[in-house]
Amino acid sequence: MSGDVSEADCSEALHRVFEYLDGEMATEDHDKIAAHLAHCVECLRQYDMDTMVKALVKRSCQPEPAPARLRMMVVQSITSVEIRYQD
Repeated sequence: MSGDVSEADCSEALHRVFEYLDGEMATEDHDKIAAHLAHCVECLRQYDMDTMVKALVKRSCQPEPAPARLRMMVVQSITSVEIRYQD
């Protein structure tokens, strides 16, 4: 932690780093984390490491499409409703 950056800021930044990386934050939250990373060397270092890990996983795990039958079964199970009665 460096300068006027609080531990609470570090805790939040590190807890939400993947939301930040994936662009899944509201603009206000994104700006808050970006400002924190601009001033905190330790969190920026962790952010850089998480960025590299994410890129490595993406390169190493090329997606293969699921077989059509499997996709159909998943869609059916998601959209079906099952009611069970127990005595």
